[in-house]
Amino acid sequence: MGFGQGLSGLRAQSQKLDVIGNNIANSGTVGFKSSTVSFADVYATSRVGLGTSVAAVNQNFGVGVISSTGGQFDMAIDGGSGMFRVIDSNGNVLYTRNGEFHADKDGWIVNAQGYRLTGYPVGSTAPQPIRVPSGNIAPQATTRIESVVNVNANVEPIAAGGGNTPEVPGVLEEDATGTLYYFRVDGAGAYEWVNADGTAGGAVPADGVFTSPTGTVTFAGGQPADQADFDAAINTAYAPEVPGTTGVAFDPLNPDTWHHKLPLTVYDALGNPHQIEQYFIKRPGANPVNDPPTWEVQYITTTRALDGTQLAVTPSSAVIDFNSRGEFVGTNPPAPLTLTLALTETDPPLTVAPTEALVIQIDYAGSTQFGAEFSYRPTQNGYSSGEYSSMSIGTNGEIIASYTNGQPQNMGSLVLANFNNLQGLQPVGGNAWRETSASGQPILGEPGTNGMSLIKGQSLEESNVDMGTELVNMIITQRAYQANAQTITTQSEILQTLLNIR
Repeated sequence: MGFGQGLSGLRAQSQKLDVIGNNIANSGTVGFKSSTVSFADVYATSRVGLGTSVAAVNQNFGVGVISSTGGQFDMAIDGGSGMFRVIDSNGNVLYTRNGEFHADKDGWIVNAQGYRLTGYPVGSTAPQPIRVPSGNIAPQATTRIESVVNVNANVEPIAAGGGNTPEVPGVLEEDATGTLYYFRVDGAGAYEWVNADGTAGGAVPADGVFTSPTGTVTFAGGQPADQADFDAAINTAYAPEVPGTTGVAFDPLNPDTWHHKLPLTVYDALGNPHQIEQYFIKRPGANPVNDPPTWEVQYITTTRALDGTQLAVTPSSAVIDFNSRGEFVGTNPPAPLTLTLALTETDPPLTVAPTEALVIQIDYAGSTQFGAEFSYRPTQNGYSSGEYSSMSIGTNGEIIASYTNGQPQNMGSLVLANFNNLQGLQPVGGNAWRETSASGQPILGEPGTNGMSLIKGQSLEESNVDMGTELVNMIITQRAYQANAQTITTQSEILQTLLNIR
């Protein structure tokens, strides 16, 4: 008789209870993978087996429930393919599914065991530990402004400074020949003779006395000697001069001299802000009857020297043209314009540190002239310096650092590892595994590439232990343990019976 079978069963079931207990103990461990026990029967040369043995302890690498935590550096692998690659204090490379990371005192991204998370730096394919950036992000000087606007087509034009601009040329008819002379009043109040379409260079009446059906006027040098007589001599059967808007000089402090104002902050090479203001002014055409109006843009800056003088923007103005459908045609100077704001040491002392001249291309492509209120969508590519504020991990593992100036900076990408035989990995504690010859070499890749799963930020993968299954397995294992113990008891009773034979 032998007790080996029962003893082997007790040992095997005891180990299974150890595994179940370990699973239950780690039901709250982030990234923990439960284990199961595989048994194998034991035979020698006899037909009766010698019991059982533990053939393997297999780990279930199934994905646990992913829960949101809000932690800045928490991350979960959203799928079964991939493990975080970490380095311990001795430089050993380990692998884990626990994404519960934080920044240590030196800025390294580590887990609770102090293992450093690794990733690919920008432009590199060699995994390196990830570190929170320190210092400020460098400023970027503004080099381009995209100023997409809609100017109101229904506003009244404002004539430039210099007197009246009539909407329709006045007409004077010579009574003897019926010759028509067209005119308009210039900025000095003198009469300017124009063609019928309002363009300059029209015929000038001969000097002398001119008598019309409505009055008499004497011309000397092409001008009437008496304006009252001239006004009376106008043949009212033709379109008389219609005065337009009185021209006024542009004044940024006088809103009656412009229609729309668009301020925009730009940045120099040192990150200092400057405000460039664009003033949109609708101007009448050279011939208001036939020529469409244009839009003039005046440029000024609020940057001043210590003596209070305002620094100039070159060019100081431009003209924007639209077609009859309100579509942008172009600018004069041609688009994209190049604005220059001098900020060099040769200028008067500035209220900010001197730096190289600010040269900006400004483009109005996509702008419109519709019968709607003024609207705008300006963008510029400059920004000031900023301090590090936070870090985020994208679904593709992209590591983005954010700064107080609102600018992101790409710090690289996470690296994940996968193995041909996950069961061949050696658990080393601390929710980590080590590569072995049985597991094969790691297959590395960024999340979402090379078969790797994606990353879910500010989340953690919970333990995949199923508590109900473990409790049922515990009951079954207990019964098996009791049954094996009973076989030993029965063997003992039989042996005692043999010893009692006399």
